[in-house]
Amino acid sequence: MNSEAGGLKRSLGFFSVFILGIGLLVPTSAFFVYGIAAGITNGHVPAVYAFAAIAIFFTVLSYAKMSKVFPRAGSAYTYVQQTFHSNTGFLVGWTTLFDYLFLPFTYVLSVTIYLEPLFPQVPLWVWVVAIMLTMTLANVFNVKVAVSFTTLLIIVQLITIAIFIALLIKYQLTQDPAQLFSFQAFYSSTLTWPTLLSGAVILAYTFIGFDAVSTLAEETHNPTKTIPKVMISLAVFIGILYVILTYFMQSAFPNISVFASPDGAAFEIAQQIGGILFSSLFLGVVIASCLVGGISAQMSISRLLFAMGRDNVIPRKIFGYLHPKSGIPIYNILLIGALGMNAVFLTLDQVASIISFGAYTAFTFVNLCVIKHYFIENKTRSWKGIIFHLVFPLIGILFIAAMWFNISRIALILGVVWVSCGFVMLIFLTNGFKKPAPTLAMDKKEEELDSSSLSADTTQPKMNLT
Repeated sequence: MNSEAGGLKRSLGFFSVFILGIGLLVPTSAFFVYGIAAGITNGHVPAVYAFAAIAIFFTVLSYAKMSKVFPRAGSAYTYVQQTFHSNTGFLVGWTTLFDYLFLPFTYVLSVTIYLEPLFPQVPLWVWVVAIMLTMTLANVFNVKVAVSFTTLLIIVQLITIAIFIALLIKYQLTQDPAQLFSFQAFYSSTLTWPTLLSGAVILAYTFIGFDAVSTLAEETHNPTKTIPKVMISLAVFIGILYVILTYFMQSAFPNISVFASPDGAAFEIAQQIGGILFSSLFLGVVIASCLVGGISAQMSISRLLFAMGRDNVIPRKIFGYLHPKSGIPIYNILLIGALGMNAVFLTLDQVASIISFGAYTAFTFVNLCVIKHYFIENKTRSWKGIIFHLVFPLIGILFIAAMWFNISRIALILGVVWVSCGFVMLIFLTNGFKKPAPTLAMDKKEEELDSSSLSADTTQPKMNLT
């Protein structure tokens, strides 16, 4: 295998990719937003989570559709590049990069929020450096090492959530058994459409990251089947988990005003239902879950940079390089690790707002890709085609539009500045738009994909870099 601009090693199956996806989504992230969401939704967090899961699922279906057509490491960058134009693909990839580059920051800062109060004498920069080094070391080895480490921590997370739910049920049985199974958390007169939409925008943040598994397509066996299945499985699994978890939290503690701080509501619940021992375990697992998310995020970003480097959109010798033994984009991983040290200069709220700009841009364009590729170009206009290739993507776009209206001012400003920089870079790459941006040439000489994985309603292209 060539170390520069070659191909990533296929070593991941369904379970490995699914675990990495779960790690990136972080199952315990529902704890972070629960208190705030409970106040906004008037005590209907599980109902709004169900709504948000269904709404985001339409975009998940669009990613699954496009990953069948273009099983490459670039995700939205590749989909838009091949469906619309190389210049548009570059700008979407550039904007998505804005989202992905800041993903590790969220996990680093989330850990420091819990560690700083426990060890106030330790400077913030020490925690940031230590956390980023841990994430980077987990990624510099073969991808299987990162999967094994992530699997262990995911199991610990899920066990903790199961114990948390069991303790909630036990607590509820001692307080008010009649409310253990009640529809109050799903519907009441205080649940209105404005409340539902406002809450969904907040909770949709916990679903951001499912798309990153598509960047692992070139390291996955039979990616045209595996990646779509993983994406859909992730959305269903995490949606059901969040609804069940928040239902029992809401049933046991319907009045959010009893907590000292909405941000720390989950930790206060852990203390009340499990005492000091369980709350200490809970805190440790939450910190570990952030490490898992950071490892998966760093892995995904390195693959996006590799895809752009291989296309020579950014310097190929650096970003398109693969380690000859491990077959991973080692320079990208080290670069992201170094960049992550800058988390010391930002707050978690600022980073979360920045990420939303890139994510919403990618989501919007991937839905548009499905409409253009399937409905317009391939003319799949049967009743099934109309539903899956026109109606569903449009519903996904409408929901994302609602999120765009609620994006913060700082995210819009920084996002526009980032896109403007990308536009200037595009002018340079294309010599003033006299030639298209670097792209992947469609060819039939790439390594064989399993013919049984080809979509029934589209011709599957095979690609090779030229």
